[in-house]
Amino acid sequence: MTSLLAVTVLGFFLGMRHAADPDHVIAVATIVSRHGSPARAAVVGLLWGVGHTLTILVVGAGIVLVGWVIPPRVGLSLEFSVGVMLTVLGILNLRAGLRAARAAAGRVHAHAHAHGDYVHTHPHQHRPDSHPHRPDDTPLARLDRMLGGLRLYEVLRPLVVGIVHGLAGTAAVALLVLTAIGTSGWAVAYLLLFGLGTILGMMLITVGLAWPLAGLTPRFANLPRRLQLASGVISLIAGLAISYQVGVVDGLFGATPTWTPK
Repeated sequence: MTSLLAVTVLGFFLGMRHAADPDHVIAVATIVSRHGSPARAAVVGLLWGVGHTLTILVVGAGIVLVGWVIPPRVGLSLEFSVGVMLTVLGILNLRAGLRAARAAAGRVHAHAHAHGDYVHTHPHQHRPDSHPHRPDDTPLARLDRMLGGLRLYEVLRPLVVGIVHGLAGTAAVALLVLTAIGTSGWAVAYLLLFGLGTILGMMLITVGLAWPLAGLTPRFANLPRRLQLASGVISLIAGLAISYQVGVVDGLFGATPTWTPK
């Protein structure tokens, strides 16, 4: 009983370490670079961890309790989805960063300005009637009106990213638990503590990424844009590398896929 309890508690600390996996950090960095506020970054980490934990509990418990078997092609497809997601996040960050860089370079006559908490740039003249849209006619305002002001899209993005990462890694976690513990109840408890550790670990990581950014931004106005570009490049390269590894090297698109849960 004591050894089972020790192994179960160990899951919490392994979950914290799991949050620091490179693909996890890259994914949340592309999101955090858009915000910068430590408080908002902590929420991003929390939501990512919750999504990851939900997947681990549902799929992991299915493997441990019901005996689900994940075919190699399905497992590879889940890992391939991580590569696709990182590629998309990288492209989005690069597009936003390059747009800001063009405006800063003076290729268009534009100034960054805010409508509430929506900051953007567009060409305009310095006359009161020259603004090309109403103050409340912005993408954020329109989405706020559509979603009742809940900003559901800001919640769903890190949550979905966490779910996708959880799907790609759940099998390994569950199989490790099954072989190490062997008792279903303790195995599920391990999965739960592993998930809680992942949530806390990712919150610490996102705050650690955002805290220096929040302190340096007032002195270095271009820092957020440069970090956004850097995170976009890293995310794009990592996404393409994972997609190639899974799709070509591991044989997802071939006749004989080879998958070892990681």
